Amino acid sequence: MTDRFADPAVTVVIPHYGDAEPTQALVKALLNQEGAGVLQLVVVDDCSPLPFPETEGVTLVRRQVNGGFGTAVNSGAALADHSLILILNSDLEIGPGFVSDLVHAAAPWQPAVVSPQVVGHNGKPQWVGRHFPTIRHQVTEWLTPLARWRHLPLLHEAVGHDTRCRDGAMVPVDWVVGAAMLIPRDEFRVVGGFDEGFFMNSEEVDLQRRLREHGIPSVFAGTVCVRHEGGGSSDPDRRRQWLVKSRMRYAEKWGNPQVLRLALRMASAINFGFNLVRQAAGRDVNALKNFRRELSYLRVEG
Repeated sequence: MTDRFADPAVTVVIPHYGDAEPTQALVKALLNQEGAGVLQLVVVDDCSPLPFPETEGVTLVRRQVNGGFGTAVNSGAALADHSLILILNSDLEIGPGFVSDLVHAAAPWQPAVVSPQVVGHNGKPQWVGRHFPTIRHQVTEWLTPLARWRHLPLLHEAVGHDTRCRDGAMVPVDWVVGAAMLIPRDEFRVVGGFDEGFFMNSEEVDLQRRLREHGIPSVFAGTVCVRHEGGGSSDPDRRRQWLVKSRMRYAEKWGNPQVLRLALRMASAINFGFNLVRQAAGRDVNALKNFRRELSYLRVEG
């Protein structure tokens, strides 16, 4: 750990969009942290239809256009006074010593991108540590016939989850999901922050690949935990559109989008045949409708 991380002061950046109540609850928890150093709290209202109110102890940034997760974080990170930036989704629930625990766990690895264990309200882990995405990962995830086995460790690995990431473990990984990330400010700025061409999804893995080129690792800190609701307020079909679009942009930067698109179309054809059999057996599925929907996600935008 270098001297610039000896000061435990942290800038916390929270992108806000939608209902203000979860963000307010998170801000309250941050203002009452135990054992933490100086905290600079920055909430970025990403042109929310339900604006975040002015709050004592919070620097509020009001964006005039909704730019998505990465753009919002960049707007807040530009104001960071401290060497560490803690990026938090607004729907997280944190314990009273969360910030101190995470900074302490991350200290031996700094400079690094560090994420705690993230669990849903059902208590299940959200697979924070990941392998860099490959076409094989994405095709495996796309295939409907494999859905029934996705609880198995082998299938988790096959879709890119790093199954070494368990409670209590400290594991260097390819990348960590962006719900809660501690990031060194100077390195974040050197690589230009998040690529604002991503609206939602894949921006954090793109950032971490660029940081890795500068020698900055990503680390899963399973000794620290947060709870995360995750995506409950948006339409599932729209979320999948965002996901596919972001993965195509990622492939344009780090892979081959034409090959990825072709592979996913072939997987959709397999799904269509599988769903035809299910439909013929009386299952509640419309094979043709599902096939057309999947292909619509893969259309090339002109």
